[in-house]
Amino acid sequence: MDHLLSLASILATATSLLATQAAPVAFTHGSTGYDISFPQCGGAYPGGAFGIIGVNGGYPFEHYNPCLADEYAHSPHAALYINTGYDPLYTQVDGIHTIPACLTKSAAVKGSPDQKAAWAVGCSEASRSIAYAASQGVARPGGWWLDVETENSWSSTDVSLNHYTIQGLVDRLHQASSAVGIYSTGYQWHTITGGLPVTGVKANWVATGNLSAEGAQAHCGTGFSGAPVWLVQYIQGGFDTNYAC
Repeated sequence: MDHLLSLASILATATSLLATQAAPVAFTHGSTGYDISFPQCGGAYPGGAFGIIGVNGGYPFEHYNPCLADEYAHSPHAALYINTGYDPLYTQVDGIHTIPACLTKSAAVKGSPDQKAAWAVGCSEASRSIAYAASQGVARPGGWWLDVETENSWSSTDVSLNHYTIQGLVDRLHQASSAVGIYSTGYQWHTITGGLPVTGVKANWVATGNLSAEGAQAHCGTGFSGAPVWLVQYIQGGFDTNYAC
């Protein structure tokens, strides 16, 4: 189900959130939680010490998780994650993609016109996701995570545009939360960003595939972006399970 948000509602929601930053989730070392999103709509939810809920329907902008409110309500110590990506189409100010407020802010960002536009894309992805979450009754999640994967659209000819998009997401999310982390793998992160540093990233969440909780512990330490690893994902019982480092 697609949900197109009006610009007025986005800006009103975003403004109201600036004064109420959410406190980050405190993950207990050795505990396990889960992450769920639109594929789990209508099904049984897993159990755990914490949950991370997807805002989008697999892609940024016009795709959103219709079960966000229910999944969040049934998850302890819940945080949110956003699907991310860059595409020249996303730079359009068309009521779906880039919002005027982010485009205006991008003028103060150092870089080329294309890089500024990419930063505005990231800022807009964050703003629209914040507004959608708030419209579902989730105004103060325990932190935000960015899902950075090669499966989504990214520039293959100029990775700086990907880097600026991610930086725009992080910068905008810091207005709503003190905790912003990145979900990815070392290979995907370096393929997408070229290893360019993103400032303001507090933590990494590492995707590993089929591992046990014991195997996941080996991935704790310093993450792919240089930030500490807070979470390691593995598969258990058909659900994405996460070990807290």
